[in-house]
Amino acid sequence: MQLTIVIPTYNEAENLPGLVAALFSLPFDNLRILVVDDNSPDGTAKVVEDISKSNPGRMTLLKRPGKMGLGSAYISGFKQALRQGADAVCQMDADFSHPPEKIEELVTVLENYDLALGSRYISGGSLDHNWPLWRRNLSGFGNFYARTILRLPVKDVTGGFRVWRRKTLLNMPLERVRSNGYAFQVEMLYLAHCLGFTFKEIPFYFAERNWGKSKMSFSIQMEAVVRVWELLVDYKDLKSLT
Repeated sequence: MQLTIVIPTYNEAENLPGLVAALFSLPFDNLRILVVDDNSPDGTAKVVEDISKSNPGRMTLLKRPGKMGLGSAYISGFKQALRQGADAVCQMDADFSHPPEKIEELVTVLENYDLALGSRYISGGSLDHNWPLWRRNLSGFGNFYARTILRLPVKDVTGGFRVWRRKTLLNMPLERVRSNGYAFQVEMLYLAHCLGFTFKEIPFYFAERNWGKSKMSFSIQMEAVVRVWELLVDYKDLKSLT
C-alpha cells in the first residue's frame, strides 16, 4: 500500500527535519511525503528540497506563490497524491501537534472504515496540558457548536489529523469545498457524512507546537462560525440522499 502524507506548510523550516525523520522511521514499505508550501519566507521550501535529495522519490514539494489558505493547500495536495497513486492519504500538521507514531493505528482503521480520525475528545484523547482554560473552552465549544448544528456523529469534528482511503477521496466532489481556514476540516467531514462514508475516531494527545507560530487568527475563527451554517445549504442536495 502506498501511503502519502500531505503536510501544508507556512514557515515550518524548524519543524520539518525532525518530523520527516520521524515519519520515515515508521514501519511502512511505501511511505511518501508531500509538502504543500505557500512560499514561506523562512526557507521551508529549501529545507524540503534538501531533504528530498537524500530521499529520492519519497518526498515531493508542491510550491505555491503565496498564502492561499489551508483548505486549498489540502485540496491541491490530495489531488496530487491521488495522481501519484496513493492508496491512502494522511493529513497532518507540521508542528508535531499530531504524533507520527499514531499514524499506523489510523491506517489500520481503513481496513473497516472509509476514514480514520485522530480525536482529542474521546476517551484516551486530550489537549495540551499547558493550555489555559479559556483556550480549552474555546476548542471544546467550537467542536460542540459544529457537531450540534451539523448533527455529526463524531466527537472531534475540527481536528486535522486524518487518514483517508483513496476511493473515499475519489468519490468526494472536492471542487465543491469552499472553506479555506480550519472550517475546512468541518466541511470535509460533513461532506463525507452526507455521502454516507464511515469513520472511526482514534484518541491522541494534542501537543502545543515547540517552534514557530500558530496560524489561527480571528478571521479564521469567524469563517468557522459562519461557514457551519452555510454547509447546511451547500450540501442540502447530498444530505437529502442519506
